[in-house]
Formats: sequence, C-alpha cells, structure tokens
Amino acid sequence: MTTEDAPERGERIAKWLARAGVASRRDAEKLIAEGRVRLENRVVDNPATFIKPGDLVTVGGKPVAEPQRTRLFRYHKPAGLVTTHRDEKGRPTVFETLPPGLPRVVSIGRLDLTSEGLLLLTNDGALARRLELPANGWLRRYRVRVHGMVDERALEALARGVTVEGLRYAPIEAGLDSRKGANAWLTVSLHEGKNREVRRVMDYLGLGVTRLIRTAYGPFQLGALPRGAVEEVNPKVLREQLGLATPPRPGRKAAGAPPPDEPKGEG
Repeated sequence: MTTEDAPERGERIAKWLARAGVASRRDAEKLIAEGRVRLENRVVDNPATFIKPGDLVTVGGKPVAEPQRTRLFRYHKPAGLVTTHRDEKGRPTVFETLPPGLPRVVSIGRLDLTSEGLLLLTNDGALARRLELPANGWLRRYRVRVHGMVDERALEALARGVTVEGLRYAPIEAGLDSRKGANAWLTVSLHEGKNREVRRVMDYLGLGVTRLIRTAYGPFQLGALPRGAVEEVNPKVLREQLGLATPPRPGRKAAGAPPPDEPKGEG
C-alpha cells in the first residue's frame, strides 16, 4: 500500500486525525505509535492506514467525530496560563479557561506562562501545523516592555540575524517606541517564532523582559479583543487569507478524543 491518498482508498488516518482536531499530524503519528488509535476496533500500527467516511475511529477508547469544516479563532491569552491541555505542575491552562461552546481546538504555536496577547486556535490540526511552519513566512509582532538601557544600534543590528548560545535566529525587526527611566517599550517582529525567542534575544542584549504581548500573527490582529475573550474568524476571511474551502462536512456525532500533548511554538 502506498502512502499517497487516493479517492477510492480514502484518506490517511494520521492526516484525518489532524483534520478532526485531535492533534497535529506529527502528534497523531505518536498516538498511533503508542497503540492508542483503533480503526473499526483494530489497533492501527501504520499512520498511512487509509480511512473512509463512516469508519469508526477511537483514540484512547473514545470515538472521534469525522472532521468538520475548518474553523479559526482569535483568543486574547492572559498572563498566568500555560498553552497546554494538561500541565504536570498543576498550573491553570488556556484550554481549561476557554469560554463554553467551542469545538475541540488546538493552538497554533504557543505563548509561555507569562506571555499574553493573540493566540490562534483551530479545530484543524493540519492547519495548525501548516501555520506554525517558519516556511510560511508569517510575521509575528509583539509589544515588549523591557528593563535596562536600550541601545538602538543593537536593535537595528538584529535585522542581520543573531546567534545566541550557538542558536542562530533569523533577522528580527526591533524598534524603540518609548522610554521612561530604565524601562522601555519596543515593537519586535519576527518570522521564525522559535521557543522563547524574544526573551532570549532581549536577554542577549542585556534587557530583561517584564511584559510580552503578541499583537499579530500573520494577517490576524489582536486589535481590541478583550483579555480572555475568543472570537471566530469569519469564514470568508479564512478563505481569503488561507485559500481554504470551508463547506461543512457531514459526520457522525461523537464524544471528543483525548487532547494532544503540549504544542510546540514560540513565546
């Protein structure tokens, strides 16, 4: 059996699970490797296994509904929440505090515990993976409050890229917005979004980050969205910005599958 999707064969189960919002395709493959995925009550051992409409799929013993239309949400993450479904330290999580009535969602990238601002959520794990990839070239923009003496020439030099403790960061746009004593506000824009990138680069410049707010992710803006609020992106905007078709897909009603592990990303 080849790994290429064919209409008469259906869709590969790892891809199907990602579209169903269970996990990214990579994490879906991990679930399969752990023996947690069953197709028609048989354990799936190959992520390239094909699935057809109407097939019964379970993850961790719970049935998974067929993928619905792709939906995207803007969420204003407050500080003090971790971007994970389960936290081993018992800290409050983003997904525990979301308003009721949302479908099962995963985050696109992440913001760490003390970071705040725009976090995109989707019910389509494949879309999440696509939008996280640096190859997308999507700009992430932040407002950053720092403590320390800001050297504007050092900020400008970040546009050539920088290496911090052996890790190379792509060009970063950073500018000084205002300064009051030893505190300043910066606007920082980057494309890669490596883990804790802004904080590590600012620390490299001798600046301590005291507040970090993401204001934009690609074409999507935080705007005036209140802290803790969620707002769905209009399907028309979704089609225009991402080139997605968003017709509803009929599917069996089923209980949600267990959420994926903590997503990768920046913040």
